[in-house]
Amino acid sequence: MKQLVTYGLFLVLFFSFGTLTAQENDNTFKTVKNPLFTIRGSVKESDTYKPISKVNIEINGGAYTRTDNNGSFLIQARIGDELVIRHKDFETIYYTIENNDRITVEVEPAISKLKTDTDFKKDIKVFNSLIDSVAKYKKFNVEKSIEFVGEALSQSSSQRQNSEAYLVLAEVYMFWKQYDLAVTNYRVSLQNIETNKAKIGLGKAYELNKNYQESIETYTSIDKKELINYQLVILYEGLGDTYFSIKNYESSINAYKNGLEVANAHLIKPKIVDLNSKIAQAYNSNGRIDKAKGFFDNSLNLAEKETKKRALQEKVTVADFQNKNRNYSEEIQLRKEIVEDVKDVQRDSIIENESALTLQKQNYKIGNAYFLQKDYANAIPYLEKSIKEADANEDLVVKKDATRKLSDVYVDAGDYEKAKEKFEEYKNVVDELYVKREQELSQADRFRRNIIEKQNRISSLESDRELNTSLAKERDKNQQLAIYSLVAGLILLLIIGFFMFKYIKQQRLANNLLALKSLRSQMNPHFIFNALNSVNSFIASNDERTANKYLSDFSHLMRAVLENSEEDFIPLQKEIELLDLYTKLEHFRFQDKFDYTITVDEDLTVTEYQIPPMLLQPYIENAVWHGLRYKTEKGHLQITISKKSNTEMTITIADDGIGRERSKDLKTENQKKQKSKGMGNIKKRVAILNAMYKDKVDVFIDDYQDAEDAGTKVIVTLKKD
Repeated sequence: MKQLVTYGLFLVLFFSFGTLTAQENDNTFKTVKNPLFTIRGSVKESDTYKPISKVNIEINGGAYTRTDNNGSFLIQARIGDELVIRHKDFETIYYTIENNDRITVEVEPAISKLKTDTDFKKDIKVFNSLIDSVAKYKKFNVEKSIEFVGEALSQSSSQRQNSEAYLVLAEVYMFWKQYDLAVTNYRVSLQNIETNKAKIGLGKAYELNKNYQESIETYTSIDKKELINYQLVILYEGLGDTYFSIKNYESSINAYKNGLEVANAHLIKPKIVDLNSKIAQAYNSNGRIDKAKGFFDNSLNLAEKETKKRALQEKVTVADFQNKNRNYSEEIQLRKEIVEDVKDVQRDSIIENESALTLQKQNYKIGNAYFLQKDYANAIPYLEKSIKEADANEDLVVKKDATRKLSDVYVDAGDYEKAKEKFEEYKNVVDELYVKREQELSQADRFRRNIIEKQNRISSLESDRELNTSLAKERDKNQQLAIYSLVAGLILLLIIGFFMFKYIKQQRLANNLLALKSLRSQMNPHFIFNALNSVNSFIASNDERTANKYLSDFSHLMRAVLENSEEDFIPLQKEIELLDLYTKLEHFRFQDKFDYTITVDEDLTVTEYQIPPMLLQPYIENAVWHGLRYKTEKGHLQITISKKSNTEMTITIADDGIGRERSKDLKTENQKKQKSKGMGNIKKRVAILNAMYKDKVDVFIDDYQDAEDAGTKVIVTLKKD
């Protein structure tokens, strides 16, 4: 449900000053009771008219109910009763019943608030020192404590520190009984960081602010597995207190017993005493006196082992139990022991008037117990002691009650003169108390206004922090959007670049393949042209038989060449066979000019290597036609295939012909103008293949020897795949 604020009703400020100790009805302050009648009402949102369910509806000191799913409620009240309307999402409403008209409460939406961190980092030591200062001033200067919280929030640099500051502030309000403000700050603490300590505190604050259903929901929503043992005991105790407040005694007893089981198992002694006492009170309120007595005996025995003050507090609780069950003799005995022990405690510490241990209260209750036993002789001195002690300690409430009770004792004893005298004294005390109460109410009102003013400053600080955080988040969001856009753009560019690179690479490969195919297509006619010239020379010399044999070998060679013409690489073994066949044909033609030898290194595994087809043929052709053919003596062509390393091999084509320089000199002018297509194509093929296959082939050409017929040496280096 969205956060709501009350609209159209006056907010009654309330401050608790401690409970009155009187146990009898005060006839002077009581008017004649009006008859009960049923009040009908509803609670809804002012803008949407949406009903608000689970709103706590209570007649102060009387009936209690909650709104249903339609936001409606029924409750019995009298004229003059105070109607209290509480809910966790809007401010508490106090309304005095004037008639039985239907009551409609409309609430309007408040501006929602966002949590924030400050824009800059603060020194954590300063923050911690401010929180320590809050704890120091907590019990005697609430305004200063709130100021320290405001300063701590201004130094906060994280949500965890925010949570801690609001948690401490909520504890300050709990101490000063400003439970509605405590609820607000516990919730803000939890909005920053959820902690079990804040959740348990919120549950207790809801209970003390009489938001009982919210208290139960808060306690039951806590994951008990995450709590330490002491926190678990506190949770069960708080849940039991809430059930006790709404008179669900069975659930209260069960919760207290669960807490007692944990406290016993882990020896949490102070809580063992408290829970035994509370179980006893719940049994007593539920009418199970015997059960209550057993647990009160336990609590009293256990308290004796604690501090003396704690033992006295438990004796007071048991004495009240004896009074309620009219066991006046046991009550008197206990209270007399309390009086004696309180005197010892007062030597070491001050007992405030709000405490149940004061001598004036105990003597008043002893006198009242004697009065209920009709033992006027003992009742009078104790009531007089109570009046004297109350007067000395300026406790007008007990003085009023004791004086009125003493007047009643004298009436019952038949001493009407003294009864009248004490009644006059009583009226004077009432007047004095009334004046004091007016002053206290005025002070309480100022106190409350000051606290709310300081709380508003903290809320304003929180609003500023929320605004700054909102702007910072928006700025961060824009920055993140810009960064993400740049990253996305960069990724997109990289993807486009990758595909463009891949496309260009594919295009380049296609172009290279096309160029290789073109070069191979040029190599074949060149080779065929030269071979047919040889055949032509045989026919011209009328050597028909030799021409036929040559054509047979030539056709075999051509078939092999054409089969490999579409391949970039063929096995080295095939290339050796082609070289052998081609060289055989050339030797057949120029038998008188040269002999040849093809040597393959035994250490070389030729099956491991690939070679471009017809790569070596032009070098052999050049060796025969431009070197060996012009020798005056018979030359020699040596083809050596050897292993260079584990990944490389070499093919050496060496001839002892006339050499490159003399071959150039023998060319005619017409031959010089023509470019050698065979050698040119070879160079282009090697360049393209190396570009495609990372320098797979290397060709080196040099003079074979320094003699007159220098010859030529071609070394082809081939790498493994």
